[in-house]
Amino acid sequence: MMPIRRRSATASYQEELEKSNEKPPQPRICCLISLSAMFWVLILTFHFSAFSSPPIIGPDQPSGKHQFVVEEPSIPNVPKFDNPNIQKTQEEPENPSLKVLSIPPQDKVPQPKPVNNLQEPDNSENQVNDQNPSGTETEPQPSQSTDQTPVTQDTPEKAPKNFALEKALRTAENQSDPCGGRYIYVHNLPSRFNDDMLRDCKKLSLWTNMCKFMINDGLGPPLDNSGGVFSDTGWYATNQFAVDVIFNNRMKQYECLTNDSSIAAAIFVPFYAGFDIARYLWGYNISMRDAASLDLVNWLENRPEWKLMGGKDHFLVAGRITWDFRRLTENEMDWGNKLLFLPAARNMSMLVVESSPWNANDFGIPYPTYFHPAMDADVFIWQERMRKLERQWLFSFAGAPRPDNLKSIRGQIIDQCRKSSMCKLLECDFGESKCHSPSSIMKMFQSSLFCLQPQGDSYTRRSAFDSMLAGCIPVFFHPGSAYVQYTWHLPKNYTRYSVFIPENDVRNGNVNIEERLRQYSPLMVKQMREEVINLIPNLIYADPRSKLETLKDAFDVAVDAIINKVAKIRRDMVEGREDKDFIEENSWKYALLDEGEGTVGPHEWDPFFSKPKDGSSDTGNSASAEAAKNSWKSEQRSQKF
Repeated sequence: MMPIRRRSATASYQEELEKSNEKPPQPRICCLISLSAMFWVLILTFHFSAFSSPPIIGPDQPSGKHQFVVEEPSIPNVPKFDNPNIQKTQEEPENPSLKVLSIPPQDKVPQPKPVNNLQEPDNSENQVNDQNPSGTETEPQPSQSTDQTPVTQDTPEKAPKNFALEKALRTAENQSDPCGGRYIYVHNLPSRFNDDMLRDCKKLSLWTNMCKFMINDGLGPPLDNSGGVFSDTGWYATNQFAVDVIFNNRMKQYECLTNDSSIAAAIFVPFYAGFDIARYLWGYNISMRDAASLDLVNWLENRPEWKLMGGKDHFLVAGRITWDFRRLTENEMDWGNKLLFLPAARNMSMLVVESSPWNANDFGIPYPTYFHPAMDADVFIWQERMRKLERQWLFSFAGAPRPDNLKSIRGQIIDQCRKSSMCKLLECDFGESKCHSPSSIMKMFQSSLFCLQPQGDSYTRRSAFDSMLAGCIPVFFHPGSAYVQYTWHLPKNYTRYSVFIPENDVRNGNVNIEERLRQYSPLMVKQMREEVINLIPNLIYADPRSKLETLKDAFDVAVDAIINKVAKIRRDMVEGREDKDFIEENSWKYALLDEGEGTVGPHEWDPFFSKPKDGSSDTGNSASAEAAKNSWKSEQRSQKF
């Protein structure tokens, strides 16, 4: 076995030394320094390339690779990507096709949508300048999107309200909508304000059972036509105070109802105000008389529909004279309730069969007649029949004297009629039952050229509409009986369809009625009668269970007028107009103005509506309230037919 020889350290070193002498090696330290320098150069180059400007893909780098750059938080003043005002360096021209999106740490640069901000420089610039006028960098706030809310708050407070008003006005401009500008919103009142009264109809009148008048949607029982006075259909024994329920039922058939009050041209309140007060006029204290009215106002004022205009777009109907709702004091002996004097009710429009000349919140609509057609043809047939009638009497009068009323001219009218061979008289006192028969009254009117219509217990009377329905030319003695009452339904030029004889001329014996009426030539009479006959559709209430095809009845005319009234109020509110010169006491004068006129002055009818100037109580209203009391005596008699 060969022995192993151990190599000495000296020999090993000698051998290495010999090898090194053949090819000397480079120092390792130089290599390490070079590598380290190159490494740091690459790091610094990559760092400034990534964070000083958009990264650039070098020509030797494959385009399919993605760069993910980790941002070093130790580098100060790192620009934010949501600021478009940052200018790019010229050494690195902006080229969208060469950009590589880097992902900065969210805790340092919390930009939710940096790309969108870059795409919307104008909006971003406004936001940056508004938030930081000095130009120094600030961290964006999470509430940045709501920083502009003060701009909305700086606008006038009426802006949202005006927008709502204009929305309703703009519906009228929609040519493709047949109901544009005609929508009606109807309040869904609790039943205590309407239907409950009908269920307890026996209490609606002190002297008669009103239940029979509530059938057929308020038209009452059909009238017998055995005498041939009426048409075969469409005639009913309608109570003169039944407008509440007739109007409400007509509204249910209105073609432009809406559940969206924001587009409504007007808002209807289906409160049976006339039936309500009729229950408590006799034998009840003022608390009971006012209870339902106060309850209604409280209910309405808590509704959002009310708050937009404070009720100025609301309207309701009461089939009674206005004086039943205008109690002046809290005296238990005073008449009626105070519905129309309540502050909230002053903003609403109330349609009554007789309005106040001195107040602006009520408007006259016709008394219901006996005729309620279901279709246009019914009206046309009736009109043609009235044109062809032979009328044997020059004039006629149906009514009773008022011996207790010293201002009444009924006594003089009756005396003149009795003395004339050309006058037909029906005295409507207790002993004359024919005066309360619809067929007897209509037959007399159909046989007369002129029908005398003096004041009743108040300014107006149902007889005026019955006579015009018969094609008889009405003769009025006070402008409050028609001319300032029914300005929506009758022409303002009253000479076209009526004769006016001032009652003072009759009272003082200065006029002979027969001689005055004989002054009208046959041609003039024919023209005036034709005008009256043409007015018939506007003065009657169609059957609520149907709808006239082309004609407008009293309901349609009233609704159109309310819509126009509310539209004008809305326009005035939007444009900030206010008639500071309006004098409510002259309301009757404003109603006579033509379109575009706004100023009133002295009028020939001022003596008819003058009021005391000595500061005493409101004599006009008090006298009318007294007349309202007396009207119940006539109502007691007229319930029979």
